[in-house]
Amino acid sequence: MNENSFFALVFRQKFIKRWGLMRNVQSESLSEHACETAVLAHALAVIGNTYFGACHNEAQAVLLALYHDVPEVYTGDLPTPVKYFNDASKQSYDKVERHAISTLLQRIPREMRPAYEKLLGEPEGPRSGEALLVKAADKLSAYIKCVEEEKCGNTEFASAKHATWQALDQMNCPELNWFIQHILPTFSMTLDELQS
Repeated sequence: MNENSFFALVFRQKFIKRWGLMRNVQSESLSEHACETAVLAHALAVIGNTYFGACHNEAQAVLLALYHDVPEVYTGDLPTPVKYFNDASKQSYDKVERHAISTLLQRIPREMRPAYEKLLGEPEGPRSGEALLVKAADKLSAYIKCVEEEKCGNTEFASAKHATWQALDQMNCPELNWFIQHILPTFSMTLDELQS
């Protein structure tokens, strides 16, 4: 086993396409999703710190977001309807994901592993505030993808958009609610509208 192959594997995210069951006007790689989720997680952390008196670690939110889907270099992007079909399928996927995380960590030099153990997978015990923001940013990124596809006339994403909106609505996250109210509408604008 190559103890130095972790970063080469992380860079393979660019080859993994998301939304595999859907016809896409614009395909999206796991790398693109990770970058956009990191931007959104950072924004949510800043919103929390600015408007709600939170003490989010903005840099930690970005790092967690950048690495949040790295195990998918082994598992692929399993469609949500399959992943969450029932409790048994979710438990099976969780087991596969834990194995992927373990395998990835073995590909990092032993001295460096503690830094990456904190970034990969679910932490034990309650989630940190930053991890919750990443979860919200991940869903928000999916919703924005649906909006973008819809803007291009692709009706294929209508059901995903509705389901993702319901998930966002149930998150009870003030930072997310602020973003939805003040920033999300701009994602439906044209370039000319954004620049005026």
